[in-house]
Amino acid sequence: MRTLVSYDIEDDRIRNKISEACKDYGLTRIQYSVFIGELNHNRRDELRQRLRKTLGRNFGKILICPICDKDLRLLTEIRVEPGGTIVD
Repeated sequence: MRTLVSYDIEDDRIRNKISEACKDYGLTRIQYSVFIGELNHNRRDELRQRLRKTLGRNFGKILICPICDKDLRLLTEIRVEPGGTIVD
């Protein structure tokens, strides 16, 4: 199942470690602090434990959200390209 991980962490060092952990688990960055990728239940739980340990008692928030294929098909993106071109 696809897993979406997003985080809001002030400490650069901790934020970089969280990012590296997501990459280590094969997730792809889709925004600065948002990753997505395929993880089964066990791998998702392993990642959760690693992220919890990495964050420790530091101020921050991490969301780990499984997403089914049906919901993923409903994903939409709105972005503005350089020069002001809007892509829906």
